[in-house]
Amino acid sequence: MKALIVDDDLALADVISFTLHRAGYDVCMANNGLMALERWEQNQPDFIILDMNLPKLSGLQVCQRIRAESNVPIIILSVRDDDEDIVAGLKEGADDYIVKPFSPRQLVARIEAVLRRAGNPQRASNHFTLGELTLDPARSEISVGGELQHHLTPLENQLLQTLMLNKDQVLSSDHLINHVWVEGGASRAMLKQLVYRLRSKIEKASGSIRIESIPGVGYSLVTTRKSKK
Repeated sequence: MKALIVDDDLALADVISFTLHRAGYDVCMANNGLMALERWEQNQPDFIILDMNLPKLSGLQVCQRIRAESNVPIIILSVRDDDEDIVAGLKEGADDYIVKPFSPRQLVARIEAVLRRAGNPQRASNHFTLGELTLDPARSEISVGGELQHHLTPLENQLLQTLMLNKDQVLSSDHLINHVWVEGGASRAMLKQLVYRLRSKIEKASGSIRIESIPGVGYSLVTTRKSKK
């Protein structure tokens, strides 16, 4: 599998490259935002390691442009550790967010987790249906009445599968984090932003299904019941 590393810190990029080579990945590299887009188009990597602070185009802009055309897994690797920055990265479609400095072993583990999430839908054969909403996990698509509504990112796909398998049940935030990422692989703020993105797509697609927030507990996928007259 091929990785694209995008970082203008050349020494750190070399460390990441060495780490990924040892883990068995092929590597291509870019040191600014424009070069990142060029290398992505030319090399079609299986996943991207993306810094936020880049010359020419920021990491967020790169993420935005790639996500508009592709569901390739994107892992942001950044010194920015504020909730606002993490939320912004996930909002633009990143699949994970790792704060520098990082452990090389943790980086490889997080990459493997992201790739598992991205790969699982390709092996899935069943559709998930709730009311008028259907999820095709193989294509990462949701439809209503057979009409395509939205494409999902790998994280959104995994979250919706988990919710649909447990429809009308309240799932704790920790339970969802452990199933969508890996144990300890995300914060509640990251989960909240992912739910927000998925909720927006679901509500645009179907007026009868929603993700309900249960304060202090977690979330539940529910159908809107018509009131009895």
